[in-house]
Amino acid sequence: MQETPQMGSQPPTPSSGETPQGMKPQRGGVILALGIVGIVVCFICGIIAWVMGQKDLKEMREGVRDPSGMQLTKAGWICGIVGTILGILGFIWFLIWVVIIGSSGFLGALGA
Repeated sequence: MQETPQMGSQPPTPSSGETPQGMKPQRGGVILALGIVGIVVCFICGIIAWVMGQKDLKEMREGVRDPSGMQLTKAGWICGIVGTILGILGFIWFLIWVVIIGSSGFLGALGA
């Protein structure tokens, strides 16, 4: 004999910390941490956060990855983009500074 679901009953939902069956776990916290480190310390971490966030968001839209961390993933992805852009701008500024200082003869006056 087959049991029929009672009116108002819902299928069991995973408790916090559990990944829905058949889905990859979310990595929103890791991506956010990498994005923040990418802004503050090392833009390489920003690139990693950008790539991981892009991939994870795509997998969440396709239903392959647990979407419970979508907001953290988006925040980390954005921080990764910002960190990468700031790192590139800082590197360009450094190159311009070296060229200006080098061409002004300042380094020659220091004995370098």
